[in-house]
Amino acid sequence: MAEQARSPRHPRSRRTPLLFTTRRVLAAAVGVALAGGAVACGPKDAAAGKAGDAPRKGGTLTVLNSEPQSDFDPARLYTSGGGKVPTLVFRTLTTRNRANGAAGAKAVPDLATDTGRPSKNATVWTYTLKDGLTFEDGSPITSGDIKYGIERSFAAELSGGAPYLRDWLVGGEKYQGPYKDKSKDGLTSIETPDDKTLVFHLKKPEGEFPLLATQTQFAPVPRKKDTGTKYEEHPVASGPYKVVKNTGDGERLLLERNTHWSPKTDKERHAYPDIIDVKSGLDASVINQRLATGSGADADAVTTDTNLGPAELAQVGNDKELQKRVGTGRFGYTNYLAFNPKVKPFDNPKVRQAIAYAVNRRSVVNAAGGSSLAEPATTFLPNQKSFGYTPADPFPAGATGNPGKARKLLKEAGHKDGLTLTLTHSTAKNFATSPEVATAVQEALKKAGITVKLAGLEDNDYKDKVHSLKDEPGLFIGGWGADWPSGGPFLAPIFDGRQIVKDAYNFNHAQLDDPAVNHEVDAINKLTDLDAAARRWGALDKKIGEQALSVPLFHPVYKRLYGKNVKNIVISDWDGVLDISQVAVK
Repeated sequence: MAEQARSPRHPRSRRTPLLFTTRRVLAAAVGVALAGGAVACGPKDAAAGKAGDAPRKGGTLTVLNSEPQSDFDPARLYTSGGGKVPTLVFRTLTTRNRANGAAGAKAVPDLATDTGRPSKNATVWTYTLKDGLTFEDGSPITSGDIKYGIERSFAAELSGGAPYLRDWLVGGEKYQGPYKDKSKDGLTSIETPDDKTLVFHLKKPEGEFPLLATQTQFAPVPRKKDTGTKYEEHPVASGPYKVVKNTGDGERLLLERNTHWSPKTDKERHAYPDIIDVKSGLDASVINQRLATGSGADADAVTTDTNLGPAELAQVGNDKELQKRVGTGRFGYTNYLAFNPKVKPFDNPKVRQAIAYAVNRRSVVNAAGGSSLAEPATTFLPNQKSFGYTPADPFPAGATGNPGKARKLLKEAGHKDGLTLTLTHSTAKNFATSPEVATAVQEALKKAGITVKLAGLEDNDYKDKVHSLKDEPGLFIGGWGADWPSGGPFLAPIFDGRQIVKDAYNFNHAQLDDPAVNHEVDAINKLTDLDAAARRWGALDKKIGEQALSVPLFHPVYKRLYGKNVKNIVISDWDGVLDISQVAVK
């Protein structure tokens, strides 16, 4: 997710989290090491040293981005508690902890007094709002405003946001939003017994509801101020900033202080700058050059969607001052080879295992930009605690692969003279499916006696093919990121048989429908102890991995420059992006 490249797994145009295109992750066949190993600093780091270096209020923060902040309506946005522009304007029931690394992968209260109170079986969740919450016009925020904000996200004309509420709430699959439903009670699975209480009734246990409640659909919207599809032009702010200008559908977004926002009710957002000026639609190389040079307003600038490229990394490696201005982040994302066992010869587990042994992850990592921008993966879950990461390597082949072991398995599978296969990939220069990564896989498998023919498709054609149950190829390069840091939205869409989609985008590439896996998904979803749930997700990941239904290749690392006057850099494992709600400028 989501800020997201559009790769829907849901009929309502679901957007894959932290998208390929806006991420600008390097896909060149070049391995450039970043000298000095710059890391993100947190509030304590930023405040260290001279007293004058501590973050202070005032000034204008400029955000230079590649992708426009389009559809700036909480119903249509696909974001989950991250540190990007929407979180400055829209508060939600919960948000993510604004802290570096793993500490930032937890949900904390935002508009609510806590992260939610579940019933015994986690099918009913109750929230109480804090005192003193107001919109930008000073009017109070009520539970009814949050319910209405959620209800309007069901309207067809406001589609594009996360699909979970439609799937989780009782009656959600039939509800069509408040513009069509004129009933007094609206979506009855959301109760508002008073102005400060919300009660959600779910179809089944969902222990991760507090993580879902970080989504922008949980932002309050006053019914009387709702202008439908035009609401994005001037949404009513509940956060520390309000929209004063939105031109070019988010290409230029100007935010100023919301004077009715009270920091007493919001411990997570610092809101240091007076103005946030978001300029989008810029070329990645231009953004990085402006940030590196730092002239004028660019000294007070950041980016939330543009990575360093090969030339910029080389420049940074030779400049100690630039090295100090590189933020490093990790978003829970995995790039992998996907098998469709319904297609021969991938119905034979030994063929799949042979490919797993043959892959040279070192060459794949180099094709993805080198060790500065990619880390080799042997598990489907990202290597972060919040996902339940459990170290495992079911087909250990070292950093460069084991072609001898692969040949042996192919012989046992009846292919003593080798195989000829087709590998489908996108021709777009994106992170997950780049031609360079495909070529690296091709070269590695050749050493094991496997001839790989590359089938490069234009990106839209690629997505239509690999996500079609009817047309899905036997072998393709894929990628997946979670909508929040947990194994649930990572493993379930890919390996839960009940999420196989016949008439729309399908992401269960192996078409796995294992009752034991499905049962374990349900069992974990009942847990409200998310640390215990994480351990179970890790165990399930290991179990599925042993079936060789995919070959994990690498996890991305994000490196982004920020302006020389920017302070208080916070980058969490929630999305790996600099949190603009924390930064200050001189």
